Amino acid sequence: MRAVVRAARGGLGGRRLQAVIIGVVVLAATAASTLAVGLLAGAHSPFDHAFAAQRGAEVTATADLTAASLTQLAATSRLPGVTAAGPFPVAAVTAQVTVPGVRGSFTLPLQIAGRSGPAGAVDKITLDAGHWPRTAGEIVIGRRTEGSLGGTVTVGGHTLTVTGIADSVTRTAQAWVQPGALPALAGPAGIHQAQMLYRFAGASTGNAHAISAGLARVRAALPRGALLSTVSYLGVRQAEQASVAPWVPFIVAFGVIALVISVLIVLNVVGGAVLAGTTRIGVLKSVGFTPVQVTASYVLLVLVPATLGALAGVVCGNLLAIPLLAANAQVYGIGVLGVPFWADAVVPLAVLALTVAGAVPPAARAGRMSATAAIATGRAPRPAHGYLAHRALARLTALPRAVTLGLATPAARPARTLVTVVAIVAGASSVAFGTGLAASLNRAYAEISQAGALPVEVSAIPQAPAGGQPSGSGGQPSRGGRQAGVTVGSGGMTGAQQRAVAAALAAQPGTRHVLAVTSDQLSLPGLSDRVTITAYRGNPAWSGLALISGRFYRGTPGVPEVVANTLFLTETGASVGSDYTLTSGGRQVTVRIAGEVFQPGREIVLYTSPATLAALDLGTAPQQFAVALRAGTRPQAYANAVSAALGAGYEASTVSSGGRELQAVLTLVAMLTALIIAVAGLGVLNTVALQVRERAHSIGVLKAIGMTPRQALAMTVCSVALVGLAAGIVAVPAGILLHHSVLPVMAHGANSGLPPSLLSVYTPAEAVLLALAGLAIAVAGALGPAGWAARTRTAAALRAE
Repeated sequence: MRAVVRAARGGLGGRRLQAVIIGVVVLAATAASTLAVGLLAGAHSPFDHAFAAQRGAEVTATADLTAASLTQLAATSRLPGVTAAGPFPVAAVTAQVTVPGVRGSFTLPLQIAGRSGPAGAVDKITLDAGHWPRTAGEIVIGRRTEGSLGGTVTVGGHTLTVTGIADSVTRTAQAWVQPGALPALAGPAGIHQAQMLYRFAGASTGNAHAISAGLARVRAALPRGALLSTVSYLGVRQAEQASVAPWVPFIVAFGVIALVISVLIVLNVVGGAVLAGTTRIGVLKSVGFTPVQVTASYVLLVLVPATLGALAGVVCGNLLAIPLLAANAQVYGIGVLGVPFWADAVVPLAVLALTVAGAVPPAARAGRMSATAAIATGRAPRPAHGYLAHRALARLTALPRAVTLGLATPAARPARTLVTVVAIVAGASSVAFGTGLAASLNRAYAEISQAGALPVEVSAIPQAPAGGQPSGSGGQPSRGGRQAGVTVGSGGMTGAQQRAVAAALAAQPGTRHVLAVTSDQLSLPGLSDRVTITAYRGNPAWSGLALISGRFYRGTPGVPEVVANTLFLTETGASVGSDYTLTSGGRQVTVRIAGEVFQPGREIVLYTSPATLAALDLGTAPQQFAVALRAGTRPQAYANAVSAALGAGYEASTVSSGGRELQAVLTLVAMLTALIIAVAGLGVLNTVALQVRERAHSIGVLKAIGMTPRQALAMTVCSVALVGLAAGIVAVPAGILLHHSVLPVMAHGANSGLPPSLLSVYTPAEAVLLALAGLAIAVAGALGPAGWAARTRTAAALRAE
């Protein structure tokens, strides 16, 4: 055993570059694999991970303070098997919220809890931005609550500044203040309710029976009727898992690609390192090493730098995971994600096992060879490998000899070349997939918000009634994919307001089309959720809504027509072309479904003409005007001009095609693509470094007969250039196929079909550029070893073995 260790140590001392390459590639593979496993684990159940990290409340209980005292509520935390936080005073208020940079304010109902800090034994609040309230004039709002940092929240004459954006994984409240600040917000009625947050033994595994048993113990310890309501986290968990569904497929796709490419590179680098040392294996056998000793010494030679690389890779993987999983958590809409502890243990062990698996076969094969055969074989690839390719390319006199020598090199090691091709294909296909996914998501958000077709919206700011707070929502974002300025179910503009807005828009030279928008809600038999129904006064095709199938409704006499989103068709069992009866109060109107529109989410949406709203006895007065602009018109400048023309009492604003969620998704896609490109580039670097190492003597001979450093550089780069170009050409259809496979799954997770426009995002020119991604990865990975080949002195290269 001592001889084996001494041989391995000597091999490391004589092959420092090879050891560094093994360590760096194993580091990169371990880091990528650690991150990939962390992403896959997070995608599997992000809510559960966040729930455990934030010690989420399994039950949120609201207590009546007239029936139970704060002391009695606090005593329930000492019951057997019960962990609790609270009591926290709570108040349900109606607030006026302002956003920095946005004119006016909007009305928002808020459930505010009084908490002195975000920490606690149950429901640890995570701060996305800002800080926890320190004074009575400060408030923190929830991530899902409309508003932003630096804005204000006004309740009953008391104005509070938003100092933080926070998240409770089980949504225990919508805003938080210091406990002493809550009585003033509650008003003359005072505070009569408090919140208790519970965790019960055995309930965190989703055991509903354990939750029921724990609640029974709490109820028994309190006066009768003390608990007004109890909300289990299981309902929130189900809703969160449904919201995660659209994003899981693309994260899983990137994770699988990263794992596959890491495995291939580890096997390639280890197998190549052993093959590159075949000459030394022959020397060891000539001094008396047995086949078992030879195999053990080379496995140990590879395992030492691989172990160091794996340990460093776990650390780097966790550091890389911090920004990626933060973006991932923002995509999922939950608080905290992290690499699980088991991944930090399993991944390096698996990489080391792969290292051994990659080292044993070639080392054992070389160990069984005779000393003479091993020494001869280790000098270079066998003459039969690549001979025909060299002869054929030598006839291409139009190309420099250095180029043809490089182009023929991959034929010498076909197995290694194949693994390199697969690695480059994985990297380049990730570029194609990521590019298409980013384009599709940008287009999807633009079509959902209609920002591309209708970038400007104009509405009247609701006036405050005498002695009260302003009515309406004055710009509150609505649901169901509607434009940001529409308030569902509001009374709409007066005739004078409509005429004023229409005249102002007609006077603007940048106006192309104008749609008057009215939105309301219906309760339909058999549907638990209300249906948002929107009418456009004008051509609905101007709206920019994407049709999945069918056509837009027509406002012609006869059977009224609507277009519906996929969820409506799924929930009702209706289809495009069929009839459906809408009800509103005592009115019933049979409509024909003319088309299916792209509006993903958990809300049911219909679009129709104002005549259909009138038939249902719903309001038809527009709540806003949506404006399509002429080419070259800047939306913000147009909105400013309209605001100046209308004056006070009106609001003109631009429509954003996406918010923090879109930016988080695009950031995540970009970072994952960059990571996979880097790992693929390291795979190329390893391949070229092994080639240069094997051919060091040949390079010395070529330099001795006149090859210049520039020619050596060109020869080495060309050894992978053709491979990279071929891999890039293969990668484009592979990436497009992955895009076309993953996107429908994402849409299905969002309760929607997929319009053709979201799939057709690749132009011929973009496809050609994407095909060059493989060449770029290959050249970038080869430049390092190629530079060494160009700089090395002739004498040093001739001495290389």
